[in-house]
Amino acid sequence: MFQRMKSDIQTVFENDPAARSKFEVVFTYSGLHAIWAHRFANWFFKHKLYTVARVISQTSRFFTGIEIHPGATLGERLFIDHGMGVVIGETCEIGNNVVIYQGVTLGGTGKEKGKRHPTIGNNVVIASGAKVLGSFRIGDNVMIGANSVVLNEVPPNSTVVGIPGRIVKQNGKRLDRLSHNQVSDPIIDQFRQMQEQIDRMKKEIDVLQEQQRMKEGV
Repeated sequence: MFQRMKSDIQTVFENDPAARSKFEVVFTYSGLHAIWAHRFANWFFKHKLYTVARVISQTSRFFTGIEIHPGATLGERLFIDHGMGVVIGETCEIGNNVVIYQGVTLGGTGKEKGKRHPTIGNNVVIASGAKVLGSFRIGDNVMIGANSVVLNEVPPNSTVVGIPGRIVKQNGKRLDRLSHNQVSDPIIDQFRQMQEQIDRMKKEIDVLQEQQRMKEGV
């Protein structure tokens, strides 16, 4: 247990240049406190002491502003930076070397039973305010942009941005707008259609104006 706690502290130093000392990290980093509290809550949850587990998780939420359901599975070297407003659902599974910033939600989309929260791969970065909603997998080495809303599976080595989330880079290369494996953004598509309609209307108006000038000239 102490070896794992030591690894948690080292993870903070690896991800946060503002960390100055072990004393500061142990006593002032709410993300670290939330992870440690979750391990106790998860132990009770696995032993079917659900009420005790929830009391621990809710107490941790009160002091840290981070809500991790006792049933969630957290990997090694998870780093929650600042963390206020982070929510991690019951059936969520998080891999190793994952970084989560404040305001992130790893949640579900309704009242479905069973696995209803996302599975996060290894070496994933989830930026501030991002929402990952549903039971699907986020591949390894994925970066999710700030305030993105991800509703579909994301392949490894991808960068996702927008609402809803769309893949803008994969394997180090920017995706072409017409790539079939890119997640479509219906809002952008709608704006594009509106612009095309406006262009057609302008052409029709120009034709009507020209016809009117010809009539007046006659």
